Amino acid sequence: MDIATPLSSLGSAARGNSKRWSVLVVSTLAFTTCFMVWMMFGVVGIPLKKTLGLNATEFGLLTAMPVLTGSLVRVPLGIWTDKFGGRIVFASLMACVIPAVYLMAYATAFWHFLLIGMFVGLAGGSFSVGTPYVARWFPRSQQGFAMGIFGAGNSGAAVNKFIAPALMVAFGWTVVPKVYAAMLLAVLVLFWLFSASDPVHRVPSTLTFRDQLRTLRDPRVLKYCQYYSIVFGGYVGLSLWMVQYYVGEYGLDIRVAALLAACFSLPGGVLRAVGGWLSDKYGAHAVTWWVLWVSWICLFLLSYPQTSFTVQTINGVSSFHIGLNVYGFTALMFVLGIAFAFGKASVFKYISDDYPANIGAISGIVGLAGGLGGFVLPVLFGLLLDVTAVRSSAFMLLYGVVWVSLIWMYFTEVRRTPVLGSGASNVLAKA
Repeated sequence: MDIATPLSSLGSAARGNSKRWSVLVVSTLAFTTCFMVWMMFGVVGIPLKKTLGLNATEFGLLTAMPVLTGSLVRVPLGIWTDKFGGRIVFASLMACVIPAVYLMAYATAFWHFLLIGMFVGLAGGSFSVGTPYVARWFPRSQQGFAMGIFGAGNSGAAVNKFIAPALMVAFGWTVVPKVYAAMLLAVLVLFWLFSASDPVHRVPSTLTFRDQLRTLRDPRVLKYCQYYSIVFGGYVGLSLWMVQYYVGEYGLDIRVAALLAACFSLPGGVLRAVGGWLSDKYGAHAVTWWVLWVSWICLFLLSYPQTSFTVQTINGVSSFHIGLNVYGFTALMFVLGIAFAFGKASVFKYISDDYPANIGAISGIVGLAGGLGGFVLPVLFGLLLDVTAVRSSAFMLLYGVVWVSLIWMYFTEVRRTPVLGSGASNVLAKA
């Protein structure tokens, strides 16, 4: 009896550990596929822009429409996940998206794509389902890492840039939504077979959407919304914008442009797990502070437009040019993608530390803010391009937004909390 009991407990622990990793793997796969579908217009929208005769603002609206819906549904999805469990909510969400993705192949007018894009955008709400679903399977000391691995599904934006251009060149753009719908169906089956549900993880909730909006009265939640609107909203906005930026700024073929754009999207998604590990080890505050500074430096350099100078010297007229070539631009975007990946993980580490009993609800409202940033930014990118005719104006806008966050974080956290050292891992709950 003395031996059997420990062996039984050991076997039960092993099964529980196996189950949590199975949930994490299939949830990450499902989120990657959903994110790939969510970012589809970033590539498919390029031939549509020419076919439909869209200007830069209309193109921004087209690419951003799915992001709007994916943002607005995050709060109710977070509440439903707390109440009903992540497995059933995640599966139902994917099942609702599949028909909309398939029907996109038959759209012909601009308003068709806007309407269908709203339903396709439901895929973006999967983050608010998967984050609390995955986190509750792991102990608190590992939640940052687990959410980071799940959040690496953001790399679906890069996967989209590999798959969609190849399909478009070989078969035309209409094949892309059909293939994506089939992939989403296959992933739905895998998710249902290998995921699990634990009634203990369900949190009784009577919260309404209005109750969720009241959480914005908490200055910490408002601040986390601001941070996430940069690291996630900026990631989504630039992921949607970069392919056409490369095509317009450097005159590249769409396949080469998509490949280079993936140098931002891929690390911006995959390395989120590393950001989660760093946040567990050093604290959300320290990681976020350095993320904002690195982003500020990269965006400052990216903001400078291609400029030619003519200077009158004692030896006559001298002309020279200042501007990033495609290699320098891509290198800076790669670094920015890494910074955003770490920042996305660190913001949600803040949430798991400060609101452990209400992760789904709070992550929903913060995810809403980040998603709205991803919706607004492409539209503003297009508007600025139409008004200024300067492509780097998109980075000028983000540079200003990062300035706001740096100042806010300095006065609310940095003046009170060590950035490095043993105290850095303890985030101020009252910040």
